[in-house]
Amino acid sequence: MRKPNNKRIWCCVKYYLYLCQAKGQAPDTIRGKIHGLKKFFKWCLTKEVYFIDQIDLDLMDEYLDYLNIYRKPLDGRPLCASNKRALMTFVKTFVEKLHAKGLLPENTLALIELPSKGRPLPRAIFNRQEIEKILGQTMMFGTFGLRDRTILEVFFATGIRRTELMYLNIEDIDFQSQLVRVNRGKGNKERIVPISQRACEWVAFYISKIRSQIAYLGSGTTLFLANNGKRFRPNQLSELVSRYVRLAGLKRSGSCHLFRHATATIMLDEGAELRHVQEMLGHADISTTQIYTHVSRSKLSAVYRDTHPSAQSNSGLFK
Repeated sequence: MRKPNNKRIWCCVKYYLYLCQAKGQAPDTIRGKIHGLKKFFKWCLTKEVYFIDQIDLDLMDEYLDYLNIYRKPLDGRPLCASNKRALMTFVKTFVEKLHAKGLLPENTLALIELPSKGRPLPRAIFNRQEIEKILGQTMMFGTFGLRDRTILEVFFATGIRRTELMYLNIEDIDFQSQLVRVNRGKGNKERIVPISQRACEWVAFYISKIRSQIAYLGSGTTLFLANNGKRFRPNQLSELVSRYVRLAGLKRSGSCHLFRHATATIMLDEGAELRHVQEMLGHADISTTQIYTHVSRSKLSAVYRDTHPSAQSNSGLFK
């Protein structure tokens, strides 16, 4: 795609998204940028801002003010700190790239101060019993249920992201060493993660008995196949997991990532070192992994019971 011959915002957005795709950025990353930049573009139209050289720090201050008062159409709730930061970052990196490509004489947002993103804790993390209850729901749905059981087993055993599972191929599973090669991690980084014997047995069963019933000539070596024999799309995986969470009677928002949260929290509860969990989850920054130390409560509760005078006291009320 050639550079745009004008400086209209949406023409430049399409060029920028093309560059992101050419660079091999993950589909989820591209979708996020499309959503974020479209939101910014529509807001710009209300301000009669049509060209990229009109984007400056003053305009971004106005945009942040708009994001602060914005309310989500579905539930009327405000945007969280991390959402506001992400929406501002989309515009910042967009302008940076246009400057690097010579479409802007200067990076007008080089000095922008992004809002703090905060560090909210994961909510409603599944415990072991709830995980088993979710897994059990798959057994009512025949061939596709057995495939879905295998998918859920792999999610829980490895803690991988939905796009990472989506891009797994048969050859990425090392049954002998019980390892999985994650070949489409965040930032296109590869890593090797362990997988349990139980999950390996489910994958082996799926490959030998189930996959051939779904596959067609174009399936290639894709490990997990959707009902049409093609590679899953991210939203399909989210819907699949959400369905079994609902069937288990658990009213939780989220889906695939809840398994990832559960994996990290349970491992830390059982004594895993933080850096090992970081490596398994593929976090570039250990501070991201440290979130799970705040929700991993079993150790803290045990130490509290053993050391705090109030917890050690057996006296009843008013005694």
